[in-house]
Amino acid sequence: MIKSAQELTVRQLSELPPGILQLEAESVTEGFRFLTRLISDWKNGANRFDQPGECFLGVFRHGHLIAVGGLSYDPYAGPGVGRLRRVYVRRASRRLEVGRFLVEHLLKHAAPRFRAVRLSTDTPEGATFYLRCGFEPIQDDFATHVKLFERTMKPAPYL
Repeated sequence: MIKSAQELTVRQLSELPPGILQLEAESVTEGFRFLTRLISDWKNGANRFDQPGECFLGVFRHGHLIAVGGLSYDPYAGPGVGRLRRVYVRRASRRLEVGRFLVEHLLKHAAPRFRAVRLSTDTPEGATFYLRCGFEPIQDDFATHVKLFERTMKPAPYL
């Protein structure tokens, strides 16, 4: 477990950070291709998490990128619904609650902007993780989990 949140830095990213290719390479060895899609979409402009209300965050530990995740509008849902995308935590940093730390920051950003956030995961570990983060399972062709918001959360301080 991380001894304190002071060991971690969360930054909103307006460009792909140094270290993203190492994260991508690690994710590919685990059978995940979504960071490859992130890099491709970023380079061709298809998705840079730069629409109003969207964000792309990086978590750094001692200056090294250890996790990324984005929040965008959910193209499969109605207005006011966000979508968590491309959330990945370096394997060596799992079980240290880095993923929860990242998702909490994404949700703090989302709460004043969206009425709900949805996501899709295809692994049992991911499903368990998102349940621990307060998401509920849903039966939908385009999402596996949803988090509904009460309108009491405040925007994250770094945004």
